[in-house]
Amino acid sequence: MKVIFLKDLKGQGKKGEIKEVKDGYAENFLIKNKYAEKLTEQSYQRYLDGKKEEKELDDQNRKKADKIKEKLAKLELVFKVKTGKMDKVFGSVSSKQIKDELEKNGITIDKKQIEITDGLSCLGCHNVKINLYKDIYGELKVKLEK
Repeated sequence: MKVIFLKDLKGQGKKGEIKEVKDGYAENFLIKNKYAEKLTEQSYQRYLDGKKEEKELDDQNRKKADKIKEKLAKLELVFKVKTGKMDKVFGSVSSKQIKDELEKNGITIDKKQIEITDGLSCLGCHNVKINLYKDIYGELKVKLEK
């Protein structure tokens, strides 16, 4: 029997995948526990419609991410920090502070998207990588001043 997987099932199939499985396994486990549904004309059409909607949503998210990437390339955030002897910065600039500063400039992202490789704990310019969407990364300039 051919089935369309509705959820990921380790070792069997991923969501949206069409597979041939044994009839008993399909009826008694996959369909009963809503992991899959039997492949019919209606279910196949729903599957195709879902794929189409998924692609449209993906395209919209990519366009949005590209716009944000362009804004980030033009933007430079400046943080005033306290320093001690020999210009040693007390603490460091966190991803939450960067997120808050970006929101003031009209860019809304989650702080988990900000990737700070080496801590922002010395004066000068730093490049911060921001994961905007699956494989789209933006680069933001962050400057620390006294």
